[in-house]
Amino acid sequence: MINIKTMLIDGMPLIGTGEPFSVINPATEDIICQCNMASTEQLDQAVAAAKRAYSTWRQTPDAERKRLLHEIADHLEQHADELASIIVQEQGKPLALAQIEVGAAVGWTRYTAELDIPEQVFENSDTRYTTAHRKPLGVVASITPWNWPLMIAIWHIMPALRAGNTVVSKPSGLTPLNTLRLVQIINEVLPKGVVNVVLGEADIGNAISRHIDINKVIFTGSTPTGQRILSNSANTLKRLTLELGGNDAAIVLPDTDINQVAESIFNTAFLNMGQTCAAIKRLYVHESQYEEMGKALADLASQQVVGNGLNPATTFGPVQNARQYRLVSELVEDARRNGGHIICGGEASSEPGYFYPPTIVSNVSKGVRLVDEEQFGPVLPLISYSEIDEAVRMANSCEYGLGGSVWGSDLELAEMVACQLECGTVWINKHAEVLPHIPFGGCKLSGVGVEFGVEGLLEYTQLQVINRHK
Repeated sequence: MINIKTMLIDGMPLIGTGEPFSVINPATEDIICQCNMASTEQLDQAVAAAKRAYSTWRQTPDAERKRLLHEIADHLEQHADELASIIVQEQGKPLALAQIEVGAAVGWTRYTAELDIPEQVFENSDTRYTTAHRKPLGVVASITPWNWPLMIAIWHIMPALRAGNTVVSKPSGLTPLNTLRLVQIINEVLPKGVVNVVLGEADIGNAISRHIDINKVIFTGSTPTGQRILSNSANTLKRLTLELGGNDAAIVLPDTDINQVAESIFNTAFLNMGQTCAAIKRLYVHESQYEEMGKALADLASQQVVGNGLNPATTFGPVQNARQYRLVSELVEDARRNGGHIICGGEASSEPGYFYPPTIVSNVSKGVRLVDEEQFGPVLPLISYSEIDEAVRMANSCEYGLGGSVWGSDLELAEMVACQLECGTVWINKHAEVLPHIPFGGCKLSGVGVEFGVEGLLEYTQLQVINRHK
């Protein structure tokens, strides 16, 4: 059992007064912690605390905010082993991947600490001096998912703090423990009330998106939930950053060396057991190389060691929760019924835990659920094409537009194809690479706004133009 169950509001640990819930280890299906949801009154307390703290935090000198973010990174490093262990137990990923997540969280915090908002002068003439000023927004609410629970919390919280805002965080009820611990660690450094954390699911999420004293919501998660947040926020016109679902397409051009790219394609399709918004979800391969690609990916799948993430030999952990586990199974069975060929995998484990092996499915196309829907799990459909224009049409015939990629040795052709894809980021001979200095965001039903870099930081600010006549 993990004994981290208290929320933190205004620097004080509190047990939620709402419904109790259990945190489950997806590798064993054992309960590892019992927690309680927050009540809406406790959410109001957290928002009020953040609002009080904002009046002082916004005045904190820029150099001091930088210093404090670096101090938070120091504390995260000191607790790296603890945080990684919590991630494995509540999220399921292998320990090595959890350690990478913690290390990336530290690095992202340090990078964000050093970001500066650029000064901008619109006009400096004989009659007018007009400048841009960026002010913090106020109280920012962060709502995070269960797939990269620590990393995404850092993505939300650190730029909010860097820009001078205060925060109320709400993690997923499936993986709340590392975020509770993160906020405890942050509160060892920052004044009380600057960062608060509450627990809850849809009721608290709806209350957050409607709350009159929350000035911005940043959310990473499903498109239906993002649409509900957008609707709920209409009355207050609060700022939003929504990083939503994706059904990322990758196109392998006919000149591609399959042996050279197969491992990278496999790793970015099955990153975090496929539970990554910007993982490859649909793979389009030219008919001349279709069978070769399927065999190469199946060979890589067979090398994976599926098991409990705390076992050092494990390279492939469980699906995080029972609902997602059932969805993955349903999509594979639907593909099988519709003529899909299971090249490898395709059978759920009969042992305890939500284990599903890396699965490659061929002989599928648009109209099959596995191609049309975001599987968000360890299954990859392979779709054959004969002409590149056909591959582009199929890749774009999707309501999502988060990421995409093009693979091939002819880089000029690859870039030409990349420009035709309807998504926020296109990688060439890479996929799912997000970096702290490069903006990332989706189009269509994959989101609103961007994260990372200066462009992401500016989303936590209000532009004010000062027009001074001489």
